[in-house]
Amino acid sequence: MTAPPSSRKRAHDPAHRPPGETARDHALAYKICLRGDWEAAQAAGTFAGVGIDLADGYIHLSTAEQVGETARLYFHGQQNLALLEVETAALGADLRYEASRGGALFPHLYVPLPVAAVRRVWFLTLDAAGAPSIPEL
Repeated sequence: MTAPPSSRKRAHDPAHRPPGETARDHALAYKICLRGDWEAAQAAGTFAGVGIDLADGYIHLSTAEQVGETARLYFHGQQNLALLEVETAALGADLRYEASRGGALFPHLYVPLPVAAVRRVWFLTLDAAGAPSIPEL
């Protein structure tokens, strides 16, 4: 028996997504994860997501404009982080832009992320305040 979807998951139901941006509007998206999770994904060929991704039923991504705030809010003080740069064209219709933090449209991927779609990876350090240092994108 499958557990019923959470209310949070229903809020992001693709059938009820707001109109807005598509993958064509952004050539790249970004995912922050632990370095070990990225290494496991490389061995598997796909990244299925972790924690909140698995709970919500999609992989949370950010645009270049959003990733710094995502790092500050959700990854403060965490060591051994990887920043994945993802080519959105490789993701097709399974990538959807949906309202999230503050009503901004964020990229959400509804299937595992193919490692082949990851164009570049940075291993992040923390700044003096403990926030992950995001490279210029």
